[in-house]
Amino acid sequence: MPDRLDVTKTYKLFIDGKFPRSESGRTIAVAKGEAHVCRASRKDLRDAVTAARKALPGWKNASAYLRGQILYRMAEMLEGKREEFAALLAGSGRKSKGTPDQVAAAIDRVIGFAGWADKYAQVLGCNNPVVGPFYNFTTPEATGVVGVIAPDEPALLGLLSLALPAICAGNTVVVLAGETDAAMLCSAVLAEVIATSDVPGGTMNILTGQREELIPIFAGHRDIDAIVAAGLSDDHARLLREGAAENVKRVSIDAKPNFYDDQAMLSPWRIEPVVEMKTIWHPSGT
Repeated sequence: MPDRLDVTKTYKLFIDGKFPRSESGRTIAVAKGEAHVCRASRKDLRDAVTAARKALPGWKNASAYLRGQILYRMAEMLEGKREEFAALLAGSGRKSKGTPDQVAAAIDRVIGFAGWADKYAQVLGCNNPVVGPFYNFTTPEATGVVGVIAPDEPALLGLLSLALPAICAGNTVVVLAGETDAAMLCSAVLAEVIATSDVPGGTMNILTGQREELIPIFAGHRDIDAIVAAGLSDDHARLLREGAAENVKRVSIDAKPNFYDDQAMLSPWRIEPVVEMKTIWHPSGT
């Protein structure tokens, strides 16, 4: 008999900067039963949206420079957990040869959007020519609370590639992680990274659970302003679009994106689906 029993870890949800268990008490066994993750309920999703809405004014009104600095801090903390993420991805059954590259790509993706934080507005916005003594500007503003439905693969890079454009632009997000063991475990460890990255509580909330249960809630929730998703089944994509038709939220779904394509994934046009364009008129004087 061993001298002691190992303590099996249960990874919690990440809501409002804290690590609560699911209010339902349910968990999902992962890593061949060596660990568990919480299975989020619709109540947990509603709590995450409430936290995101509460955090929105502070994050949206923070300077673009500060948002970029906080994202850079996230990249620093990711770098510190590089071996842990690589081990989680290697344990998912994929060839370990490719896993360090995914972690490196994820870190670089965070750095890329940290750089865009104070620059994307100049690319997406413009100075419009008008007749009369006026200046006319179009500038992007954060949409609000964004739901992120992450793909199963690539587990870490896919989640960050969808969430970072929204965070960069001043939105707050509620993420539903992918359903594979690697996706759920990476999202749980990513929450630990965010908690030590100066990201204000409620800015980025992460749930683990079942799409079949939670996607209809994402689609119908009236306090979610936009949804970005990738790697969904046709039925789940249809549910999201039907919800958008009912409550007029913006939905952007990538069927099979290449998350390793830096040119496409780091384009400022990845930010465009989660911002609204505001046009400003100002008299130029005489």
